[in-house]
Amino acid sequence: MILVLSGTHEGRQIIAELSHKGYKVITLAATEYGRELALQEGSLEAITGELGMKKLAGLLEHKAINAVVDASHPFPSKMSNLVEELGAQWGIPRIRYLREETNLPANSLIYPVYSWMETAQKAASLGKTIFLTTGSNNLEVFLGYLKGQNRRIVVRVLPEHKVVQKCQDLGLAPKDIVAMQGPFSKEMNRITFKSYNASVVVTKDSGKMGGTDTKISAALSVNIPVVVIKRSKVGEGNTARTCSEIIEMLEAVLPNKNMARKH
Repeated sequence: MILVLSGTHEGRQIIAELSHKGYKVITLAATEYGRELALQEGSLEAITGELGMKKLAGLLEHKAINAVVDASHPFPSKMSNLVEELGAQWGIPRIRYLREETNLPANSLIYPVYSWMETAQKAASLGKTIFLTTGSNNLEVFLGYLKGQNRRIVVRVLPEHKVVQKCQDLGLAPKDIVAMQGPFSKEMNRITFKSYNASVVVTKDSGKMGGTDTKISAALSVNIPVVVIKRSKVGEGNTARTCSEIIEMLEAVLPNKNMARKH
């Protein structure tokens, strides 16, 4: 059985390709919508929600996981880190799918950073209205750091109940929650940034597939500074850039390939 962590469009493609190749796949999905899509792509089972160490260990054991393909967002989540830790302890091979990073243009309005706290600090120094295109993850970091600093936080998130509820529970008003599903064109980004009077835009470097280039281009077209969160190279381990690379790695690391295949 192959465990796939899926939180991206490519994650669904990987599930479909592995299923097509005859691998048994179980998915940890980021959202309920992602769970439904994973099942449509051929995953035998799909689970959502954050699992603690004990439940995750039980999943690895009871489902007889032979390998893990981490196709979650390029920025490791708590779940991604737990899977990596347990896999290392139990000797379960892990393959990390990573998008190509964005080649940032040389522009004085672009500010690359490498941590969430650094992001909050830089964004606060650049403007009064901070438009986050980073979703709800680590939103508490921004709100905690900027509390009492007279900054408006606008966040664009998936239109899912739990995600919107989290934003509201953290104190954001409905007028500061943009619930939309991408990908977004340059023009759509530009209109949205202007509509909310953004004075600084924050984005993660999620590569071209994640729309990083269009967000940056849109912000620069209206002279809005952009804080770009770059990902760390630490802990990437065995990485792949394509489905074919993932399958080649699985063929190499699985001692008994039939254990992970459908019969």
